[in-house]
Amino acid sequence: MAETVYMGVYCRRWGIPLMDGGAVRLPRLVGQGRAREIAMTGRQVTAEDCERIGLAERVVPHGQARAAAEALARDIARFPQEPVRADCKTMIESRGLSVRDGLKLAWLNGLEAIRLEGTQGAARFRDGAGRAGDFETICAPGPYGGGVQMSATLDSPLP
Repeated sequence: MAETVYMGVYCRRWGIPLMDGGAVRLPRLVGQGRAREIAMTGRQVTAEDCERIGLAERVVPHGQARAAAEALARDIARFPQEPVRADCKTMIESRGLSVRDGLKLAWLNGLEAIRLEGTQGAARFRDGAGRAGDFETICAPGPYGGGVQMSATLDSPLP
């Protein structure tokens, strides 16, 4: 999120309720108290406040939001995607479940990812890749089980 950007529940000013799901999603992101205050007052929430309360992952200088988003996308894309998708699916589907049921779901969602990419990844780690937090060069499996050497950091240019 650019440092000059802000957000808010501006429909409050016109007597329009949050029928778009904001009254459901906002408390899940920032908690009941903050969500109520933002929604009831219709106040402007600055980029700094958005980051502090969890509405933004990071704040970047004006004009750098797209570049930062693309760098984040590259950072995520350098990893094997089956486990990334399995974890995202679990995070979404486990909302409201007990810890026990959430853990069962994580196990079930992860089994196929382990079969498709996890075993190969564990072998790469066993053979020395990624030791001591080194993720500069990661061998990520391709869509057909082959490996593609990828090197991506938050500062690397787009391919």
